[in-house]
Amino acid sequence: MRMIVANGVALHVREEGDPDGAPVVFSNSLGTDLRLWDAILPHLPAGLRIIRYDKRGHGLSDCPEGPYHLEDLVSDAEGLLEALAIRDCVFVGLSVGGLIAQSLAARRPDLIRAAVLSNTAGTMGDAAMWEARMEAIRMGGLDAVAEAVMDRWFGKSFRQDPAVALWKNMMARTPQDGYLGCCAAIAAADLTESTSALTLPVLGIAGAEDGACPAERTAATVGSIRGARMETIPATGHLPCVEAPGSYATLLTQFLKETGHV
Repeated sequence: MRMIVANGVALHVREEGDPDGAPVVFSNSLGTDLRLWDAILPHLPAGLRIIRYDKRGHGLSDCPEGPYHLEDLVSDAEGLLEALAIRDCVFVGLSVGGLIAQSLAARRPDLIRAAVLSNTAGTMGDAAMWEARMEAIRMGGLDAVAEAVMDRWFGKSFRQDPAVALWKNMMARTPQDGYLGCCAAIAAADLTESTSALTLPVLGIAGAEDGACPAERTAATVGSIRGARMETIPATGHLPCVEAPGSYATLLTQFLKETGHV
């Protein structure tokens, strides 16, 4: 295990693959840690430098007092890439990780040469919806919302898989302050204008049965970016990299080849 202090926060980081290879950085969703990407890694091409990390308040990373702002999460990622001397990476962000990808790409195009915006959008929900969820968590803990979150995360077929219990436990064991902090960051985020101005190569990925960020919302955001391409994986929800890792990895590998990253 490795910790790197970035933006004053100790972040749990995992590096795999070729240390001299083209860097691919993964940023995960609310209520998950870097294990979100485990299933796709065996399907990716050899020779990549793969970097995964737990954002603040999640996994083994520090959990500063909240609420957080998206700017905090983006500055964490920026500091991490600088600490690892990473330039020209492909940044893969899912859900709030996709918000981080959008904002970081707008702020630091020298760090990111291409981005994958997965199950995300320029805005994700409204403030009232997020406040209601945060209040339910304050009153009853993460267990109070866990079943509803699983319904939004997974497609109808996968929802019956025993593996869902693993993801429910991961979500419910997220530090409550970290989860609430990131909820606040998502609730206040509106990247509509800055994302539509992006000029780097972008691949959008959605799950056809995503109950957290419907595919049409991801498509609308990706469609606002000149030259971006959108793909939807059938019969999957908010975490298609979990439900259909082979399909997800195929789309990512094709994008890496299209952008000359492999």
